[in-house]
Amino acid sequence: MSPGRRPNFTWLGHATVRIDLPGGIVALIDPFLEANPVCPPEARRFERLDLILITHAHGDHMADAVALAKRFHSLIVAQYDLCEWIALQGVARTSGMNLGGTQEVLGLKVTQVRADHSSGFVQDGRVVYGGLASGYVVRTAEGYTFYHAGDTALFSDMALIGELHHPDLAFLPIGDHFTMDPAQAARACRYLGVKRVVPIHWGTFPPLVGRPAQLERELAALGVATEVVHLEPGQRWTPPA
Repeated sequence: MSPGRRPNFTWLGHATVRIDLPGGIVALIDPFLEANPVCPPEARRFERLDLILITHAHGDHMADAVALAKRFHSLIVAQYDLCEWIALQGVARTSGMNLGGTQEVLGLKVTQVRADHSSGFVQDGRVVYGGLASGYVVRTAEGYTFYHAGDTALFSDMALIGELHHPDLAFLPIGDHFTMDPAQAARACRYLGVKRVVPIHWGTFPPLVGRPAQLERELAALGVATEVVHLEPGQRWTPPA
């Protein structure tokens, strides 16, 4: 596959990832923009936004989802229970799903996979259940496959994600405290068998102490050949051949 047929990825800080697809479709995973302290202001602006994927219902992963979907008439994909709540907020286009399921969305094959994490938020002084936390495996029309783990602990069934989907690239949290740390993320890379990993969910807030250099050291200690892709918030990257 030529680089021109691969998606372009822009890490916007925290777990937010923008995907620009070869055909012009623009997707966004875990939209946390306006209150994201590390997202560059210019990266918060979109001319179009066709698809929003939400891994779970915490504010630092979906704070801007409803407003963006209304502005751009975007389709939101999320866990079924969360999509029910989003639809009640006036979002016209949602497509709820559940763990293990796959759907065709705007030319993409989207599979919702397990994540070990909580999911919920406070609204009007009450805790609202946000459905199950999840990750996504996305296969583009051109055949490029990537995995966004959302927020998760390490679990050995990541080996099944690797066996079933063979992702080329993984976006894995490394911050610790709320998710995996670099040592666990290195083992996740071994389970997944990915060529490259983009560390996410680090450096945004003080408790998120994991760093990409630590992930590199942990991978080397395990003898895992996964390449760590170092991105700064707002940096656009195209996977090489």
